[in-house]
Amino acid sequence: MSVVPPKPAARQGRVSLWRYARLFRQDILASQPAHLYRAWMAEFRTPFFRSYLCNDPALVRLVLQERPGDFPKSDRLREGLAPLLGQSVFVTNGAEWARQRRIIDPAFAGGRLQATLPAMWAAGQAAAGRLALRAGTTVEIESETAHAAADVIFRTLFSLPITDAAAAAVFELFRAHQRAQPLLNAGALLPLPRWAPRLHRRRTIATARAIRSLIAEMTAARAAEIARGRAPDDLATKIMTTPDPETGARFATAEMVDQVAIFFLAGHETSASALAWALYLLACDPDWQAAVAAEAQAVLGRDGDPPAMGQVARLTAARDVFREALRLYPPVPMMVRTAARAERFRGRAVAPGAQVVLSPWHLHRHARFWDRPDVFDPARWQTPAGRRSARDAYIPFSAGPRVCPGAGFAMAEGPLLLALLLRALEVRPADCPAPVPVAHLTVRARDGIRLRITRRGRAP
Repeated sequence: MSVVPPKPAARQGRVSLWRYARLFRQDILASQPAHLYRAWMAEFRTPFFRSYLCNDPALVRLVLQERPGDFPKSDRLREGLAPLLGQSVFVTNGAEWARQRRIIDPAFAGGRLQATLPAMWAAGQAAAGRLALRAGTTVEIESETAHAAADVIFRTLFSLPITDAAAAAVFELFRAHQRAQPLLNAGALLPLPRWAPRLHRRRTIATARAIRSLIAEMTAARAAEIARGRAPDDLATKIMTTPDPETGARFATAEMVDQVAIFFLAGHETSASALAWALYLLACDPDWQAAVAAEAQAVLGRDGDPPAMGQVARLTAARDVFREALRLYPPVPMMVRTAARAERFRGRAVAPGAQVVLSPWHLHRHARFWDRPDVFDPARWQTPAGRRSARDAYIPFSAGPRVCPGAGFAMAEGPLLLALLLRALEVRPADCPAPVPVAHLTVRARDGIRLRITRRGRAP
């Protein structure tokens, strides 16, 4: 069957700058015109600056892979995220960013991924158990996937399950924060008055401060454990004890708070978004859901020990479904860079300081790259055409030097959690309107995603 899942209606016609700003604050995705799903590039002009949205693969490669130093992250993006993320690796540029990546990257290298599988396994089994208790009811699945993803990230970072009081407190605070703070606010693209971002921050500063306070307590406690030689061998310990190979310096406790904040955002919020949409897509497509469930039971069995990486690699149906969910609903829908020097894009002059926008949302649904771009079709990932499109128009984790260091982690976590949930449970769409995607910190459903849950093999 061909499932065409929901997407926001595109903006109709031209609008004034201030009308666009209002639409943008309401919904980043619906504020954009329909022609961006076919355009190679679009130029947005204001009296103050120009912005260029680039879908041309050559320009995407130029910005992300060939000359990333000439296209640093936008100061306006950093302004909006600073209350929570401080000077984390997600927002820094240049030498400071390079220093942070030299310390962080070894924690995600090679065999370290195998060491995280028991945490993913435990969190996935706990999530399946919680949902099994609600069998026969309608569940708002985004809150459940947020719980599961938060459980994974705290088990892997601090060896703490989400039932731990501090981890649970951060989880609840982050839910409140992400509802108030979009990943891109209008100030990231528009020259709003100085009072506008300050008003926006006042609505989010309290939750950001509370989250960072709790993370600081956990980080300080871990530093003390490291000093006593009693720290568990998890991601937090690895990162806090890894010296910069060039200087020998390690992250100070205060710096580590910034990094943990982005790990929570990147490792929890984005995974929760992708997993929720994947479950919704499978609820709408019983054939693919059955394929994922059968594969999970064959590869993982009913019980047993956490899988090895070889078993996770055999979850091909779950992986293709997760890839397709990331294509249709990329958790981070837009990336903003700044041109550091004069450029020429497709024959147009680009002045220094211009905004350069790369939009996974539009690139992943671009009519020039993808066959039936709005259709849920996990089978495309096993075809030559699908692989070709992925090379040119698929960047859910960014690309180049600034690719997400946890991309491999996410691509193990997502399929494994899907498999654990669906080997035990069936999901069906609830009798309510289809979810409407909007961009907050990530691409979420405006009013949540409601699914009917039953135990697998039992009548609803």
